[in-house]
Amino acid sequence: MWSQARAAFVYDKAIRDLILQLKYADRQENASFLGEHMARIGQGFIQPESIIIPVPAHRRRLRQRRYNQAALLAQVTARKTAARYVPDMLERTRATTRLSGFSRRERYEEMKQAIRVRPHLRYSVAGRHIVLVDDLLTTGATASVSAQALLESGAASVCLLVAALVPMQKEIDLDSPIAETA
Repeated sequence: MWSQARAAFVYDKAIRDLILQLKYADRQENASFLGEHMARIGQGFIQPESIIIPVPAHRRRLRQRRYNQAALLAQVTARKTAARYVPDMLERTRATTRLSGFSRRERYEEMKQAIRVRPHLRYSVAGRHIVLVDDLLTTGATASVSAQALLESGAASVCLLVAALVPMQKEIDLDSPIAETA
């Protein structure tokens, strides 16, 4: 499991729009804004010797989207903090279904055994402080599986840095007046 986690934002309507545009509408410029805020909020645990890595996307998803939004965020964060960026340390070994609507347990079961450290990069993990980057933290299933793979490969520690934290009330209506003031 990761030792610390930080989010640049809470997943409200404005941030939701930025992230969804980044993921699904090819608005890659949103990664700069989000990544800059992530670098700022991660200053406490990102060190010059840290390795910043993104949560991986499966190759099928990469073909559809043409990029991994977590990799774009990790790249900006690394550039802003002068930490080392390794975009391909983790790999998604099988395609997983979209996790929205899944319970915490269902998400974990879907992700189990789907992420690993690339065998030829295992040596570079040993004893290192890893900062794992993703766009959202919802239940933590993807981050948990990723962190577990890194720790099993010898990472000294894994911290999690995300653009936004989804509030625990699972089914939040982001168009309601209450959600807009949260």
